[in-house]
Amino acid sequence: MEIILSSPRGFCAGVVRAIEIVELCLQKFRPPIYVKHEIVHNPYVVKALEEKGAITVDTVEEIPPNSTVVFSAHGSPPDDFQKAHDRNLRVIDATCPLVTRVHNEAIKYNSEGKRVILVGHRGHAEVNGTMGQAPMALVDDTGPAELPNWDSDTPVAILTQTTLSVDDTARAVSKIQNRFTDALVRNDLCYATTNRQEAVKKLAEQVDMVLVIGAQNSSNCNRLREVAERHGVPAYLVNSAEDLKDEWLADIMKVGITSGASTPEVLVDQVISKLKPNKISTLNVIEEDVTFVLPQEFRK
Repeated sequence: MEIILSSPRGFCAGVVRAIEIVELCLQKFRPPIYVKHEIVHNPYVVKALEEKGAITVDTVEEIPPNSTVVFSAHGSPPDDFQKAHDRNLRVIDATCPLVTRVHNEAIKYNSEGKRVILVGHRGHAEVNGTMGQAPMALVDDTGPAELPNWDSDTPVAILTQTTLSVDDTARAVSKIQNRFTDALVRNDLCYATTNRQEAVKKLAEQVDMVLVIGAQNSSNCNRLREVAERHGVPAYLVNSAEDLKDEWLADIMKVGITSGASTPEVLVDQVISKLKPNKISTLNVIEEDVTFVLPQEFRK
């Protein structure tokens, strides 16, 4: 068996920043440090931080007054900040800067009198955080686009969740543009989402099967699996080597491997070790050199 590794894969700059923020909080403020929502969507990462003293909670109300809380990379609505203030919490915001940009766009366009439409997955943490910034309508790209019942000449601004399928997003945006004649489109898909999907498209041309390493609740991991399937190869999302099934590998000569933006490389290494390939190569598609600055609290 040959394994071809997709590059880029794995951690994006926003995830690296979020994990570092929690670790710095543990060093500076001492455990316990509370994290509102999973810091990133990967159980291996979450567990590793919890073993160091981080406590993951779903709501601000669960956090004892006068504690330190890190808001996750997915972004939080303004009312979470207000609740934290009311409980006298020290808030360290680990929201990915690219998600913050979407928040700022929502506020800006709403203040300019445009109706805001967000393309995204209903219930996703990032969508919840963005929709709290300003009044907006959600168009869920996972099904038939249900567009808001506004006049066709209504000025609209179209924003997107950062981790969507490039192709699905383009289709959803096209439907909105066909409905509304005055539509401003923002390209909010993050560089890591776009780059990894582009790499998987090329990977699928060279292999018999694709394995995406990452969590089942990770939006960008699920999109990678879907992209591979749409390009003609079976694809499976596995969180660890234990998730592999022997029947997937029958008559498979070349396995493509990628991983989501919140997946640590150690999980990729474990999958490779279990597969015991005769050959390993890397398909280099796009070079990435993106970094984000830390919050003011941790800048030297």
